[in-house]
Amino acid sequence: MRRHWQKKPLLVRQAWPGVQPPLARAALFDLAGNEGVESRLVEQRGQSGSDWKLRHGPLPRRALPPVSRPGWTLLVQGLDLHVPAAHAMLSQFAWLPQVRLDDLMLSWASDGGGVGPHLDSYDVFLVQVQGKRRWRVGPCLDAASAAWQTGVPLKILRDFQPLHDWVLDAGDMLYLPPGWGHDGVAVGGDCMTCSIGFRAPAASALAAELLQRLADVDDGDDSHDGNDGAAAQTPTQRLYRDASQPATATPAAVPVALQDFARRAVQRLLAQPLALERALGEVLTEPKPQVWFNASPAATAQQGVRLAAATRMAYDDRHIYINGESFIAAGRDARLIRVLADSRSLTAADCKRLSAQAALLLQDWLDNGWLLAQS
Repeated sequence: MRRHWQKKPLLVRQAWPGVQPPLARAALFDLAGNEGVESRLVEQRGQSGSDWKLRHGPLPRRALPPVSRPGWTLLVQGLDLHVPAAHAMLSQFAWLPQVRLDDLMLSWASDGGGVGPHLDSYDVFLVQVQGKRRWRVGPCLDAASAAWQTGVPLKILRDFQPLHDWVLDAGDMLYLPPGWGHDGVAVGGDCMTCSIGFRAPAASALAAELLQRLADVDDGDDSHDGNDGAAAQTPTQRLYRDASQPATATPAAVPVALQDFARRAVQRLLAQPLALERALGEVLTEPKPQVWFNASPAATAQQGVRLAAATRMAYDDRHIYINGESFIAAGRDARLIRVLADSRSLTAADCKRLSAQAALLLQDWLDNGWLLAQS
């Protein structure tokens, strides 16, 4: 982390000795045909290397080329949500902040298959789990100023100048920070690579989401707003009032009073104690849109519990966050629930140490399918 994280690539030979693919090729092909599974088929044709074809899933088996045909790749995103072995692989990266961890993608490629030289705006670990893949890696300009090939359905770098050239065998791992161009090509076919990707929210998008969430829970107290007549309004009537507005000869000018009203509205949202911290925790643990949970009302915590694969959980000094919701926690309950968040499981003995209120909350999460009873 000190020498390489977000600084420069790192190749680790046999970082994962004896690693096995999280599922077999036939099972991966079947999964790609399912609704609710994000998959892509990338084909490269022609001698020039500029003829690319992209198709999004679902991808039934008949849509996939023969495995003997060179130059194609199948990518399945979010495999950790569907395959327990993939989720177990992702858990090996628990030495990084979990709110930054995104998902595990598995790619299968025939001989020569790849997606072209490209650039990611996030950190990625590339774990070779079957076959061989050649990686060419080099520093690049940021994505906003990078030059891309035209007339192709993929964002492929036009002037890629690799600095490193490595062939990875099963068990090898390559870390790439943002801003490093890379081009991975299968060597010999039947190549499987797991990509562990990380979330990197853009400042503007994160600010917009935080402000929206803060506004959704605003208590509506206008008593100190300074707006004409505001103190007499109910919380659902926070509207701009301008009883003192004179007639104007410049009707297109934005009134200064309205600018002040908008500024106070934003400042009021940010001034609430712990509001920003709470909103951030909720945003960071919000499940992906395509995620759903299977309710299990018959489950109990008598044998201990573990987080469902799709559950996102985090905490700070005052709150516990789970799947976009926040709870105030303190004392022994907070310590035990933090163990659940960090290790993604809680023993039966620890469950029995929870207060009655915390035990009810745990049962509610079990009923919602956010937790699973230990087998």
